[in-house]
Amino acid sequence: MTMHPRHPSNVNIDRSPSLSMSLRRSPLWAIACISVCVAISGCETLGQRVKDKEDLLAAAGFSVQLANTPQRTTSLRALPANKFIPEAKGGGLRYIYADPVVCNCLYVGDQAAFNAYKKEVFTRNIVNEQQLTAETYSDQWSWAGWDWGAWGPRGRW
Repeated sequence: MTMHPRHPSNVNIDRSPSLSMSLRRSPLWAIACISVCVAISGCETLGQRVKDKEDLLAAAGFSVQLANTPQRTTSLRALPANKFIPEAKGGGLRYIYADPVVCNCLYVGDQAAFNAYKKEVFTRNIVNEQQLTAETYSDQWSWAGWDWGAWGPRGRW
């Protein structure tokens, strides 16, 4: 006859751990929490993104028109916020960008200003991708101590 160790009466050994307890102990839970924290800390606020965009608009040649009268404010609020609106003007197009939140103004530019803006956005995206690639593939550790196994340090290919 085998003897079973006695368990304290306040511990129920038949009950499985609760879901919350198993999640707290899970490595996936820790990874998820860290990922969320990193994502939140790296996020720009909407106001910051709009301000950056407006800096680009001004640099590209868009002119600022403040909504400094009740009539202009009403007109500004009727436009879609933070979006380009093409408008036929004379023989060409002009582009209107309404910002009722950050500057309470319109940015107005012609086709050349719009093209300059798009070119700068494209260039910044390329630079950001190149920077990300450089950071991803930078040699951050020494390969000298790596165990290459059967391939050896120079590989067999």
